[in-house]
Amino acid sequence: MVDKQKIIIVDDDNNIAELISLYLVKECYETLIAGDGETALEKIPEFQPDLMLLDIMLPGIDGYEVLRRVRSTSELPVIMLSAKGETFDKVLGLQLGADDYIEKPFDSKEMVARVKAVLRRSASKSSAGSQSEDPDIDAVAYPDLLINLTNYSVTYKGRSIDMPPKELELLYFLASSPNRVFTREQLLDRIWGYEYSGDTRTVDVHIKRIREKIGDNEHWSIATIWGKGYKFETS
Repeated sequence: MVDKQKIIIVDDDNNIAELISLYLVKECYETLIAGDGETALEKIPEFQPDLMLLDIMLPGIDGYEVLRRVRSTSELPVIMLSAKGETFDKVLGLQLGADDYIEKPFDSKEMVARVKAVLRRSASKSSAGSQSEDPDIDAVAYPDLLINLTNYSVTYKGRSIDMPPKELELLYFLASSPNRVFTREQLLDRIWGYEYSGDTRTVDVHIKRIREKIGDNEHWSIATIWGKGYKFETS
């Protein structure tokens, strides 16, 4: 018998949480509801979820703080839920390490589809890391730079660089196809796995943060192609 995948739903609106749970249970997921952030953080080690649906507006600590604490110890996939539709709120959630962002009210079919997409990406990443005994099988290297997707590490000029998962995945993806131009839409689709419903500034924000951490090198750089997108340029 195959174990059901587990999803923790963190929302102080019990009616919404129960409705989400109903849809997910119909899809054969096991669910647990937490009405606030502190309860969710207490339940995660015991429940061992495969994904968290996390509301931003919570009593006590908000969803952003819950996400920060989860990301400090875990790569648990997280989908943010919020009635806030501002680009800033979406970008902040993605910057903090969220895997997706869904605005309320949402269509149940879209919600389920996004849950499945995030779980597929998570399973694919775990599978890729476990299939090889070579720790560098999912790594790209350039002078002064090593990006290792297997253990999610970046080394620049001999120093370990602290880089959240989405920044690292974006850098790895660009560096894996040197001198190839990718549009912002292509990067959003490849890294976040869906067509982002807001604008494309989240890519610009991530590129800016990557540049601040590793800068340019005489042998390579992250180049902006005006009117197009970005590429990892090598000499």
